[in-house]
Amino acid sequence: METYGKILLFAMPAFLILIIFEKVYGLWRGNDTLRSFDTLSSISSGITNVTKDVLGLSFVVLSYPFLLNKMAIFEVNNGFWTYLIAFLALDFSGYWVHRISHKNNFFWNSHLIHHSSEDFNLACALRQSISSFVKLFTIFLLPAALMGVPVQVVATVAPIHLFVQFWYHTQHIGRMGWLEQVLVTPSHHRVHHAINPEYIDKNFAQVLIIWDKLFGTFQEELPEVKPVYGITLPVRTWNPIKINFIHLGNLIRDCWVTSSWEDKFKIWWMPTGWRPADVSAKFPLKKIEDVYSYQKYETQAGILLKSWLWFQFFFLLGLVSYLFANIAKIGSPDIFSYGLFIFLQVYAYSELMDLNPFAWVYELLKSAWMIFMLIQSPQWFGLNQLFSWSVYFLWSYAVFSVLITLYFCRARIPD
Repeated sequence: METYGKILLFAMPAFLILIIFEKVYGLWRGNDTLRSFDTLSSISSGITNVTKDVLGLSFVVLSYPFLLNKMAIFEVNNGFWTYLIAFLALDFSGYWVHRISHKNNFFWNSHLIHHSSEDFNLACALRQSISSFVKLFTIFLLPAALMGVPVQVVATVAPIHLFVQFWYHTQHIGRMGWLEQVLVTPSHHRVHHAINPEYIDKNFAQVLIIWDKLFGTFQEELPEVKPVYGITLPVRTWNPIKINFIHLGNLIRDCWVTSSWEDKFKIWWMPTGWRPADVSAKFPLKKIEDVYSYQKYETQAGILLKSWLWFQFFFLLGLVSYLFANIAKIGSPDIFSYGLFIFLQVYAYSELMDLNPFAWVYELLKSAWMIFMLIQSPQWFGLNQLFSWSVYFLWSYAVFSVLITLYFCRARIPD
């Protein structure tokens, strides 16, 4: 946990700088692909995801160390070959996990968040899941285990493999010549995020496009078919925590309502989008029929509200960075109390982004928890030693954030 937190202290600013660069470049070229609230929702989703990972809030059913101890046939000692095999094994595993996540009703819930943005940009790459608490697919790392790739090598290569998937989430890079034959490029991944009938459920590969070509899921970007992004059952919210569980909520409801006992079990393992016939008739879900006439989700907000929401985000980012830098010092169970505050903060300002007139209730709940933490740790886990004024600022923020949010809600937003 602590090592991953330290890595993120460098990765998060790098991602933000690249997102800002994409925004500036898009404005300069007259093709701005980052809408304010969509971008804020995407980055906030990334914060919840890495917070969950840093806190270790998941359980592995079949761990890689177990596979390695039981299955290893060879032992690769050469440094280059060891890391290459680990990289290929992770990429192979990533392809199949990704493909299953698209094709299965239950597993789609943990991946839907990544496709929920109706834009395609570097920020949407940060839309990652918090809804998966049990990891089931370590079995796809069996090739690495058979070759005897050490646990430390897989642990080193895994975050690198994840981070290099960031760059190709952009509309500003066209076709890349011969690299299109080997790597996943922005063109390939634009196809993957599109909901056009020609593109849907294609290009599952993560770094090497060869897996799609090998297993029959490749589709090139067609000059005459402009990608339309999102999912066919739009989420219609900026709240990343809601988005993480929206499909699961639909599954639970359908399972409860259907009169067929067979369908109550079947719904979880059927292809994505399958619903019992009796439930579909009673509770139809409005899917996008014509992708070219669909209007993206948007909420109208003035400059004051947007400024306040971005302040809320950067305030949170500072506290998240402090958590990641001081996990060992803060210790358990305080790190989990801190994590709950992060999730409450994201939920509260996301509801204001959605122009929910009751967003002040969630802001009040968040501030109440923050005050509780300040009472429990009057120095905010040592922050006051770095900045003597920090605790006074945190107390002031806890009070005024509720009043400001209440103002926007009473003013019936936008402002």
